[in-house]
This record gives sequence, structure tokens and C-alpha cells, in this order.
Amino acid sequence: MNKTRTLISIISLCLFSIINQSFAQNDSLVYNERYGASFGIDLFKITRTALDDNYTGFEINADYRFTDEIYLAGEMGNDQFTFDESNLVVNSDGSYIKLGANYNFYKNWIGMQNQIYAGFRVGLSSYSQSLKEFNFFTSDNTFEPETQVVNREFNNLSALWTEFHFGFEVELIKNVFAGAHVQLKFLVSETDLQNFDNIFIPGFNITNDFSLIGAGWGYSLSYLIPFKNKRKTQSVRPE
Repeated sequence: MNKTRTLISIISLCLFSIINQSFAQNDSLVYNERYGASFGIDLFKITRTALDDNYTGFEINADYRFTDEIYLAGEMGNDQFTFDESNLVVNSDGSYIKLGANYNFYKNWIGMQNQIYAGFRVGLSSYSQSLKEFNFFTSDNTFEPETQVVNREFNNLSALWTEFHFGFEVELIKNVFAGAHVQLKFLVSETDLQNFDNIFIPGFNITNDFSLIGAGWGYSLSYLIPFKNKRKTQSVRPE
């Protein structure tokens, strides 16, 4: 009789364990998380090229999902800009590269890979400037200042800066993302010019005499190339 009760107890325990495990699995969802590299283009620079006669440029961007939240990221491009004011006309032309990373704060639902992120970049630009013409400043308005046409070239210029990114990305259709971001830039170093200043630094933007801080923004379209999938489980059991 005792042997029978012991056998019944063992069978009951095994059945309880199997049923409990089955319920635990039913309270979880198993899905594949995509990991890979995204490649995109800055649509703002394309739009500005089409609408602004003084600007021509492009930028391509890329990121790689290093961990669940951290994405290695970078941008590279070219800017050509004519600073055309009443007393000064300067052409700037050059290329740049920016490297860094983003941290995604957004907790996605299952299967989604949207981002709300903050990022950091180090930027390096190589460029040239051409002083076309200028007017001497005078406080006497009796005579119109005479425009000085010089066409002076400043070549082999470079600049280094850091910048913070704040932005978001939304998946429109599978693996296709649209995003927007703002940038806060801090100029670290630039080539000093004799009797002249750097007016526009490609990748950094317009400079000024009273601050080393710059800003920028953009919106982009990118495509994710998944290199691998990670199998993950998420509990759906109510708290």
C-alpha cells in the first residue's frame, strides 16, 4: 500500500511539473531580434541642394547594432557653400567624416526596432576657402564703399569638433527606417588663417567670432541589412 502511494505521489509530481512548464511557455513569446548594419542618406541636404542656390551637398550615414541599446554610428559627406552677404562673399568646399555611437532609450514592443536616442560624435573636416570679394567697414556713409575683388584661395584647411546627437528612428516598412535628429557641436580646433577667418566649415556649419558652439539638424531614410537574428523570449504574464 505504501509503495502504491509513493508511486502515485511521484507520478503526480511529474505531471504537475510538466503542466506548470507548459503554462510558463504559454505565458511567454519567442521571437527573433534583428542585428545588422543600416545605411542611409540625409534627405535634408538633398532638399537644401535643390532649394538653396548657395549650397550643394550630400551625406551618407551608417550604424551597426553592437548591443541591445548601443549602436556604433557615423556619417560622411561633402559641403559646398557660398557665404554671400553685402560686405563679404566667400566660397567653402570640402569633405568630412564623423564617428561615434548612439544609445537607444526606447523599449520596443516585440518585433519592433524603433529608436529614441542620444549620441556622440567626433568630426574631422578637410576643406578649402576662397575669398571672392569684400567691402571695407566704414562709419562714414557719404560715399558707398568700393567692393574689393580678390579671389584669394586658402587651401589644405582642417577642423576638429565634437557633437551630441538627439533623435529618433521609426520603421516604416520592414527594414526601412525614417528618422530625424538635432546636433549640438563644439569646435575643438581649426586651421588659423592670416588676416581672415573660417566662415563655413563643411560638416560643422557656419562659425562665429563669439562662440565655439554650432548646431545642425537633419532627417534621413535608411535601410537595415540584418546580419543575424537573436532568439529572444519575452514574458506576457500579467504582473
